[in-house]
Amino acid sequence: MDRRELLRRAGLAAAAMPLASRAWALPAGQADARFLLVFLRGGYDANSLLVPTGSDFYYASRPTIAIKRPVAEGGTPDPQAAIALPGDGASGWGLHPSVAERLLPFWRQGQLAFVPFAGTDDLSRSHFETQDSIEAGLPIPGDRSAPGSAAAALRGSGFLNRLASTLGAQAAPVAFTDVLPASMAGPAAIPNVSLKGSLRAPFDERQSAVYAGMYRGSRFSSVLAEGLELRQTVAQEVEAEAARQRDRSSAMAADPAMAARMQEMQAASRQAISARGFELEARRMAQLMRERYTLGFIDVGGWDTHVNQGGAQGQLANLLQNLGSGLATFAQELGPAWDRTVVVVVSEFGRTFRENGTRGTDHGHGSAYWVAGGGLRGGRLAGEQAVLRPGALNQDRDFPVLNEYRAVIGGLLRRQYGLDAVQLARIFPGSAPLDLGLL
Repeated sequence: MDRRELLRRAGLAAAAMPLASRAWALPAGQADARFLLVFLRGGYDANSLLVPTGSDFYYASRPTIAIKRPVAEGGTPDPQAAIALPGDGASGWGLHPSVAERLLPFWRQGQLAFVPFAGTDDLSRSHFETQDSIEAGLPIPGDRSAPGSAAAALRGSGFLNRLASTLGAQAAPVAFTDVLPASMAGPAAIPNVSLKGSLRAPFDERQSAVYAGMYRGSRFSSVLAEGLELRQTVAQEVEAEAARQRDRSSAMAADPAMAARMQEMQAASRQAISARGFELEARRMAQLMRERYTLGFIDVGGWDTHVNQGGAQGQLANLLQNLGSGLATFAQELGPAWDRTVVVVVSEFGRTFRENGTRGTDHGHGSAYWVAGGGLRGGRLAGEQAVLRPGALNQDRDFPVLNEYRAVIGGLLRRQYGLDAVQLARIFPGSAPLDLGLL
């Protein structure tokens, strides 16, 4: 499907399914704001992205997968070392080297911030239960809320659906997924548009040349050439990754425990797009959100790294690099609309502080959220923090949650859209918004 057809179909889908539920008035001047939620399914290891380089406890806990401390000023650059983060509250923290090239410019311009020790009160450490709980946005125990309560009346709806209802006609929501995610389920009718397709190269070399010739000299020529090249590149990369995955699966098949763990790691992604294809999808998302949609969701899978997680290089480093490149591309493709956009990256939980016996990490609790946007007051760590030393961990295994996700996102939405307390209570009932001063 080419870009024009994609836009046409997306437009038809949206036109066929207008917002059908109640809508409430918003303050004037907020109509052109954009919000994108990126959900990392599998529970990403925040300690590898946002590295606590000032903590000796971290290096003692991760003998094989820790990211090296930053190189001292004036020292020889080391591609294996974390990059020291300048800014308020960032002393003793570093950025994974795989994302530094694409993300540090945003950090330095104040367009990127991290909220460590963030997450949910859900301690089940179940991928599916925690993902569903977060997407619902209801108080724990969520769908088991007492009959007759405000939260019980919202069962079956996601917080992005309730946000869309609150924004009413001033919002144009869409999920960039195969099926509608739980966060966008509910009374407001929201379209989902899958951008990943089959991820197979649609044309061979001869067919691509013929197709390109049909548009040569037209204003669509460059767009078509770029799309064909990107599609071919991603298809080749996906096929190579699939081959590596088959090799790993074959090697693990002889070990039933490892085979079961591999199956769990794959299931945790819930058929979300892989980080490997995220940059291409991010470009398409930006085009659609620049021209039509203002409230988006996408999920990215593959973050359940129990085995061979890697350090500065390896499995997780590749995931982070692709995610960082995708977000940078998204910002660039949005153009001036980036100044009115907020992107929040979350995951169902963090991972254990200590590495396990298979050079990976297991299901944890607190995570680190990413917040990005052209109008952000970032370039710093936001929210409550703790000193990472023995005795500071939750249940002696993972990050405590000091910045509850509903309060964090609610605070951002209040500032971005000018929502009042009544409107916020419809989106996150029973939660007090936390203003981190990022907007």
